Amino acid sequence: MNVYDTANRLATEIKQSEEYMNYKMAREALALNPDLKKKIGEFEMARYDAQLTQMQTGKEDEEKSNKMKTLYAELIQIEDAKKYFDAEMKFNIVLADVNKIIGEAVRDVMQ
Repeated sequence: MNVYDTANRLATEIKQSEEYMNYKMAREALALNPDLKKKIGEFEMARYDAQLTQMQTGKEDEEKSNKMKTLYAELIQIEDAKKYFDAEMKFNIVLADVNKIIGEAVRDVMQ
C-alpha cells in the first residue's frame, strides 16, 4: 500500500462528498452576488481579528466580538449567506474529522 495513493483516493472522495459539493455550490452562488460576498468578507475579517486578539491576549475583546456577532446576525438573515455558512461549517467538520482520525492513528509517535 502506498500512502500517497491512499491520500490521493481520500482527496478524490472528499471532493465527491456531499459536504464538498454543497460548499462549492454555495461559494459559486456567493461569487454571483458581489455585495453579499463583500459583506461575508467583512465578517470573516472581523472573525479573524477577534480570534487573533483572543489568541494573543488570552481574553476576548468585547468590541471586536460584538462587531463580529452583529455582522453574523445580519448575514444569517440572508438566505444565500445562511446556506454558505451552513455548507462551510459542514465541510469544515468533515475536514476536522479526517484530521482527527489521522492524528489519532499516529499519536503514539507524535508524543
